[in-house]
Amino acid sequence: MIKLFLRDQFPLILINLLQITLILIVLWASGLQEMKLVLYTLFLGAFLLTVYLVYRYLSLKAFYKRLANPVARLDEIFETLDSAPISAALGELLRSQHRLYINEIELAKIKKNEHVTFINQWVHQMKTPLSVIELIIQDHDEEELLSIREETDKLEKGLEMVLYAARLEVFEQDFHIQPVSLKHIIDQVIRENKRLFIKNRVYPEVNITGLTVESDEKWLEFIINQVITNAVKYSAGKGGKAQIFTDKTSEGTHLFIQDNGVGIPKSDLKRVFDAFFTGENGRVYRESTGMGLSLVREVCEKLGHKVEIESVQGEGTLVKLTFYN
Repeated sequence: MIKLFLRDQFPLILINLLQITLILIVLWASGLQEMKLVLYTLFLGAFLLTVYLVYRYLSLKAFYKRLANPVARLDEIFETLDSAPISAALGELLRSQHRLYINEIELAKIKKNEHVTFINQWVHQMKTPLSVIELIIQDHDEEELLSIREETDKLEKGLEMVLYAARLEVFEQDFHIQPVSLKHIIDQVIRENKRLFIKNRVYPEVNITGLTVESDEKWLEFIINQVITNAVKYSAGKGGKAQIFTDKTSEGTHLFIQDNGVGIPKSDLKRVFDAFFTGENGRVYRESTGMGLSLVREVCEKLGHKVEIESVQGEGTLVKLTFYN
């Protein structure tokens, strides 16, 4: 703070020293060569400059303190500054900037809420024609209609992902922590994806006891649905299993979802949770968006869970969800 003050006042100090020096030179050149008078003049100049600097520092102490120590909280800008004109002007500037900042924040919140509302309405509107298509083709087994059913399933899952991604913006208003049965969630996800399992010739092998965890049922179903969908999709055609089992330790409850699919290259493993990252497998499976696991990690962090992935290319992938005690 003192260093800032001295740097600010340095031009004034320099000018005063130059002024005193010039006065002494003029006096000396005019024939006044009494050393006592010269020293007295020098002392008076230095004394007056020191008094002024001390007064200036004390009157602007809070001002320089504020400049030297940026605020940690927004409400600190309303702390009383000195009564000096420049301090008062700074206080008024900070208050006006704070008002502008709050207005911008409120405007951004309004726009964000409008965007989330629009996305929610749009997704629900798009689900209506999908439901109608499902009703039309559900009693028919023709190959063409089965292909349409597969595509509608993809559309529905894509719409669900958009809906959940939009809801993340207002996550704090859209979750409720309560005891949730893992077995119930797993069974529900498997039922919803039964056509996906059949199409990809993957068999779900579930070994879960009646464990309950503290979580939000809707968001946890989204997490598990994303992981199981990936396990089935990347095991397509291999006729393998999607093994789902649990383990309880002193740390908490662990849910494991393991497949024997294509696996993830070691070079891609550290980036699988990055948004829009599809990696080497994404070039083979064109439907990959790179958003599924990114949303899974973000939701897990918000719920206080942990998600980890282990994988060996060509052998399969293991996803571990940890629910802390």
